[in-house]
Amino acid sequence: MKITAQGAGKDFIRQSAGTNRFTAVQPTDIEIEPGKLTLLMGRSGSGKSTLLNILSGLLPPTTGKVLYGNDDIYAFDDVKLSDFRNIHIGVIPQGQTAIQSLDVIGNICLPYMLKRDTELKSVYPYARELMERLGISHLESVMPAELSGGELRRVAIARAMIRKPDAIFADEPTCDLDDENTALVLGLLKETAANGTSVFVVTHEKDALTYADVSYRMDSGKISSEKPNR
Repeated sequence: MKITAQGAGKDFIRQSAGTNRFTAVQPTDIEIEPGKLTLLMGRSGSGKSTLLNILSGLLPPTTGKVLYGNDDIYAFDDVKLSDFRNIHIGVIPQGQTAIQSLDVIGNICLPYMLKRDTELKSVYPYARELMERLGISHLESVMPAELSGGELRRVAIARAMIRKPDAIFADEPTCDLDDENTALVLGLLKETAANGTSVFVVTHEKDALTYADVSYRMDSGKISSEKPNR
């Protein structure tokens, strides 16, 4: 599914400064195409995560719109948008978001628990396939409190992919990972894109450019094209 931002931007009001308006993302036009891994790089505080949250349906833009196909997702009501995200969008957040009361496989299958449209037992084989690909198959019954940062990161990646969504948005997906697992994760995201998914990755990892089909850079909320390394 093609994702198109048309003039999408985001302003925030600094509460301590009254009406002082801060522009985190300037009005942006961008297309995230199925079958391609699109990369966004830039310094911390440049607006990368804000743009990712806008594109993934988590943060309404102040200006512009975000289209999935022909649908403006921010025209949906809250229930419809929540259902749409659950089915069509996988998000790998920057922070740790594991549910502490669920084991690893429970956390990975959480999107199905929320939707309750599929029997969990039928999902377990694919969950285990993802765990195997990510090197965490031995952790199936382990609780989040017992996991390292890198293991929690890979659980979040598997959870984002479990429903085979049309789009995956990854915010620093290789944070907390060593070189071997960084290559593993970027390779899996590249493979997922090649299979027809729209994949958008925010990262500081310069080596990620070798995996990108399309790449951009963001500075002070403004996006510009950057040529991928080959």
